[in-house]
Amino acid sequence: MASHSVKRKPRIEPYLYLVPAGIILLIFTYWPFFRTIYRSFFITDNRGVEKVFYGVKNYTDLFSSSSFQNSIWVTVQFVVLVLLVGMSIGFITALLCSKAFPGLQVFSTIYALPMAIASSGIAMVFKIMLNQQTGALNQILGTDINWLVDPQYALFSLAFITGWLNSGLNFLYFSAALANVDESLYESASVDGADAWNKFLYVTLPSIRNITFYVFVINIIGAFQSFAQIRILTAGGPGESTNVIVHDIYRNAFQNFRYGLASAESIILFVIIAVLTAIMFTIQARGARS
Repeated sequence: MASHSVKRKPRIEPYLYLVPAGIILLIFTYWPFFRTIYRSFFITDNRGVEKVFYGVKNYTDLFSSSSFQNSIWVTVQFVVLVLLVGMSIGFITALLCSKAFPGLQVFSTIYALPMAIASSGIAMVFKIMLNQQTGALNQILGTDINWLVDPQYALFSLAFITGWLNSGLNFLYFSAALANVDESLYESASVDGADAWNKFLYVTLPSIRNITFYVFVINIIGAFQSFAQIRILTAGGPGESTNVIVHDIYRNAFQNFRYGLASAESIILFVIIAVLTAIMFTIQARGARS
């Protein structure tokens, strides 16, 4: 009895369901991205229409600009501060809620609340709280600091607000990671005579390493893209002490009408984030293999 192999025709129907999503991505993501690349090689008019081909001169102008160099340095400081504040608050609050106690759900809701608050809305609240004359923070601390106008404090204030906004989502990620740590590992560590600190170092931290790496990556990307609170609270000032790259892009495009330069700056920001992400994934992959 001869066996007959039946060739199955590839089904087209499942792919048709992807077409609407593909069209939306093409129109609202990929097309603007490629247009930004194209526009970065031109001088534009005030409407953003490409007028004069400028080659890579927009990029060379940026790298020779002291304002852009300052914005890179400010962005690096801002991202580091946001990471420290956001991940620290998220992790500490997750640890506090990792054990059952009365009122756990109430505290969990409070700690997760920042993720539900719009950055523009909370910026207005903090603008009042950080006011030098009437702000609650100065009254509580008994100080007389102009938190958003003094260059010494403005960037840190913005980074703290942004980190706190990120801490709600970080809390959820860390809480889920801590809840999935195998309890038998703690029991084995107790049998071996490990105290609470050693359990934390050699059981808790290694067990949540993957989610910590993920939180680290998304926080870096989010910090680089922070804009609303910076625009509302300081508008890049005082001077250029809080003029991060994203705000500098906004200023070049919508205040100076230099859309070509702003497009080049956007591409540079994209490359920075992409390279950092690739480096972090490479390091993580090597650590997983070792």
